Amino acid sequence: MSQAKTIQLILNHMMRSLKEVIPFSIEISAPTVTPEPYIQKEISVLIGLVGDTKGRILIDTSLNTMKEVGKEMFKMDISDEFVESLSGEIGNMLAGNLSVGLESDKVMTDITTPTVMTGSAKFHGFGKAITLPVLLNGEEKIKVLIMLDDE
Repeated sequence: MSQAKTIQLILNHMMRSLKEVIPFSIEISAPTVTPEPYIQKEISVLIGLVGDTKGRILIDTSLNTMKEVGKEMFKMDISDEFVESLSGEIGNMLAGNLSVGLESDKVMTDITTPTVMTGSAKFHGFGKAITLPVLLNGEEKIKVLIMLDDE
């Protein structure tokens, strides 16, 4: 399968995953190519893809957005000490849902354990990424970067 076809499948399944997992009205802006370095400002979750497709998914957002999502999902306030754990779990749900969707298209992919990163960080070594800007209730709150390894 061509890398262009694989990218299209990943974008489609990630958009579906976002709409199924995140309990808000979601709009997804057009994907863009993001060159390196990518700068994270507050909190992100990095999950590796292994199998037929190799690469990484980065879910970049803010602490407040994660708290809002957690509050809506669990109907309770999320304290500061649980935001990182919640972020990892949401990343895991999104990537797991993506992996299952890809399998339905005969792309066998598994995911790695999520790595949660906080604070400002620069990401290098991926060449370029496809970025999906995600709007929650009309405001851009999350960016999903899809970084595939060269075949």
